[in-house]
Amino acid sequence: MRKYVFTCGDINGIGPEIVIKALNKLYLKKQSSFIFICPANVFRSIIKKNPVNFEYEITDKTDLSEKKKIQIIDIGNVSQKLGTPTIESGKAAYNAIKLSFELVSKKIADGIITAPISKTALKYAGINFPGHTELYAHWCKTNLYAMTFLSPKMNAALITIHEPLKNVPSMITGKLLREKFNIVYNFLKIDMRISEPKIAVLGLNPHAGENGFIGKEEEKIIKPIINEKNYSKYFDGTFSPDAFFANKLFLNYDLVIGNYHDQILIPFKLLNFWKGVNYTAGLPLVRTSPDHGTAFNIAGENIASDSSLLEAYNYAEKIIKNRLLRN
Repeated sequence: MRKYVFTCGDINGIGPEIVIKALNKLYLKKQSSFIFICPANVFRSIIKKNPVNFEYEITDKTDLSEKKKIQIIDIGNVSQKLGTPTIESGKAAYNAIKLSFELVSKKIADGIITAPISKTALKYAGINFPGHTELYAHWCKTNLYAMTFLSPKMNAALITIHEPLKNVPSMITGKLLREKFNIVYNFLKIDMRISEPKIAVLGLNPHAGENGFIGKEEEKIIKPIINEKNYSKYFDGTFSPDAFFANKLFLNYDLVIGNYHDQILIPFKLLNFWKGVNYTAGLPLVRTSPDHGTAFNIAGENIASDSSLLEAYNYAEKIIKNRLLRN
């Protein structure tokens, strides 16, 4: 039986609510069991509005000997201030993430599904990482990873992640492109079991540089890498992003690579806001997350949808199965 661990995310947002809603559906899975890392007082508060239809036990993080279908690992009572990032919510989110990594590293769990966190709360708590992706990569001791976004409509990946836009052009190097191309290709081959991946690469500048008149990066750096022997069969580009998405060319590809955060996230979220999934490709562990934020504006109102979180679980399950098939 495979075991999946869910983190609470920011306790002042919708994270705990959507995890509990998802577990109410997932507990029927016969071949899976679940761990939910969450402050016990927060869990008890949520289930007053969302009664659970599954048996569970609340346990200390050091005691996982019981074999219940669903375990709630208490990381200590934490004060909630719904709708607002706080030092306490940042610490709780970080502690849940750290424990999830430990559980997978010790092979107690097979995969991780993370609820949304607040980067502001992490900063308040003194955690100097911009998000899940960078934290898990740090603990895995690797710089070889790619933030990817998954959905039936479009898959996407980023060359740079949470970077100020002014820094992006100098970061686009041949070395970085080769690293990301290799990660994305292997992700599609292994994790998604696509035998002959087709990958589109967007240009950095407007009109993809207009043959060098609006920017030189496409002609000098990006296109030469795409045309290298190792990549030319699988990678196409560079494409002007506006025309690429307007003409729905993404439908012709298994994945689209963008150079910076909003270049990919704007079209992806327009297509998939409540269905999209964030995945960290290239890591030895499998970690997925809904591709939306903490939704502080509706925290505590019991109206948040668990659809993206359920999709995140489905992708984690699929990727784990595909990795086992490879072996």
